[in-house]
Amino acid sequence: MPRAGTRLLAAVAGLVLTTLCHAAPGAAGERVSNELHDTLQVASWVLATADHAGLPFAVVDKRSARISVYEPDGRLIGSSAALLGIDPGDLSVPDIAQRTPSSLSAGERTTPAGRFESRPGHNDKGEAIVWIDYDASLAIHRLRPAPWHERRPQRLDSPTAEDNRISLGCVVVPADFYLSVIQPSLGQRRGVVYVLPESRPVQAMFGATSVSQGH
Repeated sequence: MPRAGTRLLAAVAGLVLTTLCHAAPGAAGERVSNELHDTLQVASWVLATADHAGLPFAVVDKRSARISVYEPDGRLIGSSAALLGIDPGDLSVPDIAQRTPSSLSAGERTTPAGRFESRPGHNDKGEAIVWIDYDASLAIHRLRPAPWHERRPQRLDSPTAEDNRISLGCVVVPADFYLSVIQPSLGQRRGVVYVLPESRPVQAMFGATSVSQGH
């Protein structure tokens, strides 16, 4: 990469990190910064390689249960805790779109890892969502009413990622985050969503050399 491009990339990564730390000062800021190391690494790689093709993009880090959304130029729009598939794993069941929720057994309710070309749309109730993988019925959507014992709002507000695994596979975010961050960006046009793996290193998905050089 040309030296000027490297300086710009470093500046963008530094701006993202500074924004996150200022949003959560002190020990909390340090925890968020450490948790989002893989997110920053992949976001830098995306910008260095232009893999997002000039579109808005998001990085979903399943290990920290967070989603970060970026403008096409790499500026961070916002970052939030997210609810993810209750089962660990990086693959999706091949026929999941034809399955009913009650038919999914343990190990099948996963949020698959990979690079997905997202597009805005609606679910069967007419609610605005962002499709990550339409064929797999995988989407980003706002928090919906759910049985009280699932404690979904409390899971989103908890300081750890361990209890954020509760969905059937979709990426669920707070309603205000969806309206203020997701809807104006990924909800208006096509984008790219990178869901990071949890069963292997991030570099294994994108290529160790390319991600390291991008970072």
